[in-house]
Amino acid sequence: MPLPIPMRDQLKTQLQILGLCAIALWAVQLLNTFTGDYFTQFGIRPRTLSGLLGIIFAPFLHGSFRHLMANTLPFLILGGLVMVRQIMDFVTVSVIVILLGGFGTWLFAGSNTVHIGASGVVFGYLGYLLFRGYFERSWSAIALSVFVAIAYGGMLWGVFPTVPRVSWQGHLFGFISGGLAARWLTKQPRSLS
Repeated sequence: MPLPIPMRDQLKTQLQILGLCAIALWAVQLLNTFTGDYFTQFGIRPRTLSGLLGIIFAPFLHGSFRHLMANTLPFLILGGLVMVRQIMDFVTVSVIVILLGGFGTWLFAGSNTVHIGASGVVFGYLGYLLFRGYFERSWSAIALSVFVAIAYGGMLWGVFPTVPRVSWQGHLFGFISGGLAARWLTKQPRSLS
């Protein structure tokens, strides 16, 4: 049975948005590679004035194609799940996670470090999807939260300082900001009855 036209159009738009985001990430990585990683310096550099710009640029910068590949699929899947109901949810959550998660990283990460990569945004989407079920209290949101917990719950180890040269601070503050976005975007919790 084919999808109704409005749903089909919305799905097409969602896929186009995710595709354009992925293309942008890969294009920036190509440019960064061809310039000898010149743009990597524009990541988040904690507690420096110029490092504040990194809050905006860091999600688009990656240390290698391997780093980018590790972020691309979870970005597409979790980002797609964020926008299932409304495309504006994806936009709003992305902005909150980039700004708030990036600022948390800038404020608390170690001195003389540079933080780059879309993983902070991915962890933000994870936090949003996990907490949305709790704050919204609808069966569909809870089911989605449970599915995401089962499929991606193992990612939560990334908020701890277990792997050298991985921005656990970016992961942690991305996750926290995603949870805050879930709270802010839930107008009034519903009863399950």
